[in-house]
Amino acid sequence: MVRNIICIACFSLLLLMASFSTVGVKQYQVKKVVIDAGHGGKDPGTSGVFSDEKDIALNIAHKLGETINEYLPDVEVIYTRADDHFIPLEKRADIANGNGADLFISIHANALPGSSATHGTETYVMGTHKVEDNLDVARRENSVILMEEEFEERYAGYDPNAPESHILFALYQNAYLGNSLVLADKIESQFKHRVGRRSRGVKQAGFLVLWRTSMPSVLVETGYLTNPKEEKYLNDELGQTYIASGIFRAIRDYKNELETN
Repeated sequence: MVRNIICIACFSLLLLMASFSTVGVKQYQVKKVVIDAGHGGKDPGTSGVFSDEKDIALNIAHKLGETINEYLPDVEVIYTRADDHFIPLEKRADIANGNGADLFISIHANALPGSSATHGTETYVMGTHKVEDNLDVARRENSVILMEEEFEERYAGYDPNAPESHILFALYQNAYLGNSLVLADKIESQFKHRVGRRSRGVKQAGFLVLWRTSMPSVLVETGYLTNPKEEKYLNDELGQTYIASGIFRAIRDYKNELETN
């Protein structure tokens, strides 16, 4: 098992180094933002009583992109998916890397089966799992690769159900961690102080879609579909607008701070 972990880690490190040499590290400007609506097509994501994560994520992604286009016209918006179709996690990261994106924002909705009271937002950055809850969320989001053909070859033997597979993520957590944390903190601050949501904070976990991106990246869990009140809010057009505006203001403030300094 240890030998397999080492092989996976070494192969993955080579992939990361290759992506660095092609894209390079972005430091001073935010000119391109990739917005990733989680799941899609045959992959509905998590589900509530009357809605699927994939539809909520897509609606919020469009509202966020439209807001950026209106108020930050110098920033190019690129979507990993603009409609309801399935895109492998590997391809989502490739879209960001291939376009030389300066930020990657992945939008999702959460779930906690057996608990209808849990609610609030969480924003994740790439990292090792600090607590079991973070590992469970990453396992659920990463399990989509099981729907992809030849996923074992494409993801270097990664198994979303094997805890030892997540060890390799420790190699990558520092590459863009600083700026990712700054953006994540701004998003959660906007949710808490401007949107009026309960912020569950900034967390670290080994999400495949973040691991393969070569720029500051965050994954936003906008609320819990297993909470009836939040499911209603996440499906409400005004609620989606508020969430998108919170993410937008965080991106705007991050851009201004980065480019000023």
